[in-house]
Amino acid sequence: MTLDDFSDYTRHRVNDYLKQNLSLYTPATHLQDAMMYSLFNGGKRVRPMLTYAAASLFGPACELTDASAAAVESIHAYSLIHDDLPAMDDDDLRRGKPTCHIQFDEATAILAGDALQTFAFELLSDVKHQSTDTQLQLIQELVHASGRHGMVTGQMIDLANVDKDIDVKALEQMHQHKTGALIRASVRMGAISTGAHSERDLAALDAYAAAIGLAFQVQDDIIDITSDTATLGKTQFSDEEANKPTYPKLLGLEGAQALAKHLHKQAITAVSPFGEAAKPLVELANYIIDRNH
Repeated sequence: MTLDDFSDYTRHRVNDYLKQNLSLYTPATHLQDAMMYSLFNGGKRVRPMLTYAAASLFGPACELTDASAAAVESIHAYSLIHDDLPAMDDDDLRRGKPTCHIQFDEATAILAGDALQTFAFELLSDVKHQSTDTQLQLIQELVHASGRHGMVTGQMIDLANVDKDIDVKALEQMHQHKTGALIRASVRMGAISTGAHSERDLAALDAYAAAIGLAFQVQDDIIDITSDTATLGKTQFSDEEANKPTYPKLLGLEGAQALAKHLHKQAITAVSPFGEAAKPLVELANYIIDRNH
């Protein structure tokens, strides 16, 4: 299966699962519309792809894998809605379309983000006829990645350092929380959903996820200055104009590109013990550092 084939498989599978579960919901149609708008606005589904790729190392995808992939995408969508709000990054475009608060209104966007956050845990807890121990483990993984120990703290560090000088170590810590934590959870949850228990296997996947999670952010910083608004789907130079700390600002463009390549090599090395079964993870690592939007 090529990466394009795997992407299509992932997108259709997770989208069907999201739609099926959202269709059970809700008398508040305006809220439902905002949730659907933000979940289905052209995202590449990188996190679900990582979930299914990690799951395939240990067995066929099951409903817990679907719920995990859908849950991480719901958390990701909620985070983007809130990141784009005027009180946060104040962005008007997301993936070439008006952001949720522009398309609807600010209050609806806040509530849609809130609903998508709780929807993620609804998905994980509602799966029937599965090991409750495994479900609890998956919920704990996502709680740790998305809350005060992970993504939310990363966003807080980001906002607190606008117009400030920080070093590379502090920038890495910020992105380990803001971007890396959910990527790590995507990989771990996929593996756990199909029966991974070995600490050695999970440690190898953690090393992969840590490298690729940071590489994802480094590449984001690079393409913010090397691509254009039409390709990016958001305003070019938005981080620079907000005077946010970025890798090209601290390392220079060539230094940031060299770091991305180094992290890519680390990721590939981490999953090499899995052999041919790790091909989807390897191809995803290649995609992450080769993308231009």
